[in-house]
Amino acid sequence: MPRISHQGLRRAFRQLLASNACFHTASVFDPMSARIAADLGFEVGILGGSVASLQVLGAPDFALITLSEFVEQATRIGRVAQLPFIADADHGYGNALNVMRTVAELERAGVAALTIEDTLLPAQFGRKSTDLISVAEGIGKIKAALEARVDPELTIIARTHAGVLSTEDVIARTKAYQEAGADGICMVGVRDFEHLEEIAQHLSVPLMLVTYGNPALQDDERLAKLGVRISVDGHGAYFAAIKATYDSLREQRKLTRSTQNLSATELTHTYTLPESYIVWAREFMDVKE
Repeated sequence: MPRISHQGLRRAFRQLLASNACFHTASVFDPMSARIAADLGFEVGILGGSVASLQVLGAPDFALITLSEFVEQATRIGRVAQLPFIADADHGYGNALNVMRTVAELERAGVAALTIEDTLLPAQFGRKSTDLISVAEGIGKIKAALEARVDPELTIIARTHAGVLSTEDVIARTKAYQEAGADGICMVGVRDFEHLEEIAQHLSVPLMLVTYGNPALQDDERLAKLGVRISVDGHGAYFAAIKATYDSLREQRKLTRSTQNLSATELTHTYTLPESYIVWAREFMDVKE
């Protein structure tokens, strides 16, 4: 089977955005998962930031992974991928100038699209991990991303958190990012269709929702009519792989009866050592002037 070029995959992703349907992402976290997803007929994949942190570092999603580490993993996937995949580029790994570097590196890695979010990362000590930067700074990041793009087929998607803002603020932010030139808008935290309808009527670019399987947002036809072209249900494939590894090794060591049969969520919490990071944050970040 002839390989599809990176530009060809980007064109294919653009065609998805230009269609009248809603597509669900496959969680792709390494070359094998990308090949499997394409073979099973998925139209699009996504490399999640949290998944990359787990896969590369075995660390919790505390914005610990570096740009170079994330790009290395994206490059491994891009080397073999025969479906377009989206890179969750978090906050662009810094300010607007860092965003330009992020776009340059991920474009070279072969991603079809990337999301740049307006979350204040890394989170400051004692602050919520959902704090957002100003709209003006968010606009600057989107404009910087567009300036850094070489291949016009690469899709730049602006992401915000609809679950921590009033509906009026979500509309203002997303309209500002659309006017700044974003090719699409990604939202996490949309509650239900009523919430989505209030926001979507003010936007004309394609929408991407991170739903994590929210049962109130599971009607593909209705999503499509509201402009949603990409739905991210989560990263179940990755967590299933963690669980399968644990179960296989327990069986190999004949520990199936003597050790606790942990769930994927429990395994992630156990083996990423989040308590250690919390202690270090308290010791090194809670600095009194």
